[in-house]
Amino acid sequence: MAVYTRIGAEAMAALIGHFAVGTLTSAKGIAEGVSNSNWLIETGEADGATRRFILTMFEGRTEVAELPFFLGLLDHLAEAGCPVPRTIHDNSGAAFRLHEGKAVALIEFLPGVSVSQPTAGQAHAVGMALAQVHLAAATFTRTRANTMGPAAWADLLGDCGADGLAAIDAGLPALIASHLPRVTASWPADLPQGVIHADLFPDNVLMLGDEVTGMIDFYFACNDTVAYDLAVTHAAWCFDDAGTRFLPDVSAALLAGYHAVRPLGAAEQAAMPMLAQGAALRFLATRAYDWLNTPADALVTRKDPLAFARRLAFYADPANAGLFGG
Repeated sequence: MAVYTRIGAEAMAALIGHFAVGTLTSAKGIAEGVSNSNWLIETGEADGATRRFILTMFEGRTEVAELPFFLGLLDHLAEAGCPVPRTIHDNSGAAFRLHEGKAVALIEFLPGVSVSQPTAGQAHAVGMALAQVHLAAATFTRTRANTMGPAAWADLLGDCGADGLAAIDAGLPALIASHLPRVTASWPADLPQGVIHADLFPDNVLMLGDEVTGMIDFYFACNDTVAYDLAVTHAAWCFDDAGTRFLPDVSAALLAGYHAVRPLGAAEQAAMPMLAQGAALRFLATRAYDWLNTPADALVTRKDPLAFARRLAFYADPANAGLFGG
């Protein structure tokens, strides 16, 4: 989430007027994240009731043609009982509409807060919720290729250039040269496939205590290796923000929660160390690119690429290969 595009008060009120959600009373930009522009919307009903929604404007990384997949997936998972927000369709029944050439969607607001220092109990609940999504998504009929797979990592890092990477950290070009060719050449191709979230960081999960109340921001969701989604989530949850400290209790709880709902097969289990290295490379690549290319005036918090360089080094260390079991 972020705000790249400004919408004036009158234009915002007119936009919200296309949905049967009451009268706009407040629209606040949300700064977290890096992909789309987002606002917290509050509306008032005639009886004085207040309602909340999330308005998303899809920026350059999201193709309008892919929105039926993303928004349909939200509705499918919500219908299946997953803690996922529904899409609010406009007065014509459309799941999204255009505003000044950009697609926008209004999404159900769910209660809860994103945790910054996950506990083992919270990680266990997230593992269970992720596995629930994987099982429920098995009956979703739309498909979307992963546009952020290994080929994209190489392209993004190549676009950064050796000089750009070195400007972030002097050791970064050598780290990438050491690991990127090896991981992409060894990338598993024969594991169970399905719809994955692909970006389940703590700020994309809402919680009340140890209960998952919302899984949000599905705009990288795609069809890919299901166990890779668990690897992404592991990399996102099982370290401190800087990637300098591994959290073994959180790791064990996350994996146990997932296995309680959808046990990994033997081949998936064996592939987890490589999948985790790929997850670290994926976010190292996008963070490095965004670090060098985010507009200076964007209301957005840039994410540190080195946090995932450290995760990559951790997962690549043979001494840590057994943390996924098997």
